[in-house]
Amino acid sequence: MKTIATCLLGSSLLIPALTQAEEGDTLVVNKQSDDSAQSATTSYQPHTSVTATRSESRIVEVPQSITVVPEQVLKDQAVTSVDQALNYVSGITQSNTLGGTQDAVIKRGFGDNRDGSILRDGLRSIQARNFTPTSERVEVLKGPSSMLFGMNEPGGMINIISKKPQLTPHVHLEGRTSSFGGGGGQLDVTGPLGGGFAGRLIVDHSETDYWRNFGSNRQTVVAPSLMWFGDSTMVRVSWEHMEYLVPFDRGTVIDSNTGKPVNTPRERRFDEGYNATRGDQDTLTLQVDQALSENWASQFTYSFNRNRYSDNQARATAYNADTGVLTRQADSTADADARTQIVQASVKGDVDWGRVNHQVLMGFDYEADRTFRGDMIRGTKNTAFNVYHPVYGEMAAGTTVSAADSDQRENIDSRGLFLQDEIRLTDRWRLIGGLRYDSFEVMAGKGRPFVTNTQSSDSKLVPRAGVVYSLTDWSSLYASYTESFKPNSSIATEIGALPPEQGKAYEVGAKIDTQNGITGTLALYDIRKRNVMVSELVDGDTVTRTAGQVRSQGVELDASGRLTSSLSLIGSYAYTDARVTEDPDNRGKLMPNTARHTAALFLTNDFGGTGLMANDNLRAGVGGRYVGKRPGDAANSFWLDSYTVADAFVAWRTPFSGYDVKWQLNVKNLFDKTYYTSSGNNLRIAIGDPREVVLSAAVDF
Repeated sequence: MKTIATCLLGSSLLIPALTQAEEGDTLVVNKQSDDSAQSATTSYQPHTSVTATRSESRIVEVPQSITVVPEQVLKDQAVTSVDQALNYVSGITQSNTLGGTQDAVIKRGFGDNRDGSILRDGLRSIQARNFTPTSERVEVLKGPSSMLFGMNEPGGMINIISKKPQLTPHVHLEGRTSSFGGGGGQLDVTGPLGGGFAGRLIVDHSETDYWRNFGSNRQTVVAPSLMWFGDSTMVRVSWEHMEYLVPFDRGTVIDSNTGKPVNTPRERRFDEGYNATRGDQDTLTLQVDQALSENWASQFTYSFNRNRYSDNQARATAYNADTGVLTRQADSTADADARTQIVQASVKGDVDWGRVNHQVLMGFDYEADRTFRGDMIRGTKNTAFNVYHPVYGEMAAGTTVSAADSDQRENIDSRGLFLQDEIRLTDRWRLIGGLRYDSFEVMAGKGRPFVTNTQSSDSKLVPRAGVVYSLTDWSSLYASYTESFKPNSSIATEIGALPPEQGKAYEVGAKIDTQNGITGTLALYDIRKRNVMVSELVDGDTVTRTAGQVRSQGVELDASGRLTSSLSLIGSYAYTDARVTEDPDNRGKLMPNTARHTAALFLTNDFGGTGLMANDNLRAGVGGRYVGKRPGDAANSFWLDSYTVADAFVAWRTPFSGYDVKWQLNVKNLFDKTYYTSSGNNLRIAIGDPREVVLSAAVDF
């Protein structure tokens, strides 16, 4: 709270500067970033993306599936997490979230927590929670993207675009409350500072009760940023600091007699009051854009990410379905520190060679990831807890340090050189081709004394190719071939130097982007990944090698925009067939946590004035999302049932004494559905949130 008070005092000094621009100030408004320009719209229809080609491109001209969740959708749905932001994007399900402490997203059957698939402003993030109050919109690039972004899974990546300083003064004050208990508030102030500078400060604090029988969520974010707009140069410096407390909740367990979650109240936790994760994270970014000439521009970016945390848990290790006894062990991570540094430098040119136009992008990037977990606490097993007759407080938090499990380290260094050329052959034909050379080193291990279990280095040439045929100005057909790679690494098991996982994907599709209407993509794809790490018994010994292969095939449909002058939509459908094709134990099995069918549709209507106040406006929306049944583990030994969840909102905006006042009521999980979002194994079944009513009030000026 002391941090919040300090920043609120700082903002009181900033607001006058934003609202009293001097007449002598020269502000280059037309040189705001592409991200800032897009933020001005309140439409559900996105026309461009900055992720698919690493520069602003029309979605209809990109030979790969790219879905944008606009700012207005995030506001209407009162989104607070990555999962909520992706509710209406095709082919997305939740993976093992480590008890709700980590973002974990599956794309087209691939993905997990800490898989490197989440970017923030185009830079890979190691943060535990990536959708924060600084987030403006979300872009989802489907399929492999290693040619542009280096190491990642072949299913796709999520790029979270942040709010930038604006040259137009604006202040946003907001308060909110939740039916779970508690609430929060936000200050967001931006505007010109003189001399070509613009500033922004976002301060947000939330503190709510956890919806299960004990626990709480607390989060504080402080995020100042500064931009300078020169005649040919733009410089942006931003820092975001977050402090958080979240329940470490492994959810429920599977009853082996029924193959379903145990029949207990969904509010009942199977752990202890000390099950929580506490931490803080920082993101620092420096970006310099320089116009070199009329046709050439350069960009330099440096980013530093850090996430420190500690946690405690009463971890379930076994369950007796006949007696209801849950064996638990008091474990914890006493101190963990993950950090990464990224440097990117690129040059882009718009060149005409004869009658052919080329959009050339070339560059270099370097990334250094460091993960460390110091004291690892391991308690003794305890069988005193019964899920049907729980008694809490009889198992203390662990205190014994396990030397063999402590000092866990994983270091990954990568360097990449890339070249991409977008070629406009004619008004209808567009080609894109690219090549990346990447080299990397991996070291991982644990223990006191330290034991190295992974030590490898490798290099890869990664291509990308695509073609777009424009049927009209607003419709196109496309085809693409893309690849991905990701180093194999193990902290706990000795694997030495295994070759990296490699993915290859073929995709064809059709796109539309009508004027003041609908932007949509229909995609068909085939992805294959090899060198998947598996373990098997050979002559009585466990051997780990890259024997695994997996394949994902499917169809996806995404659409967002406007049906009429007042009715907007965002919706999707996906059919995903993701299965193991080579593995000593699981050949032919479906990929865990991947639903074969998902579908979602959200409709919002702008009703206009109500007559209650002059120039007021009423908006309301309702939608539903369906996720089909999914295997809960790699062996497909149990399944999570399908579910359908509905959400709704109503918002009323009215001017009052020169201020723009807005009231918004959101109801999440409208019909209070009990459902299960993901599985870590049969002892770690995540439970979806029950019905929550969120009321917010905001003032803008």
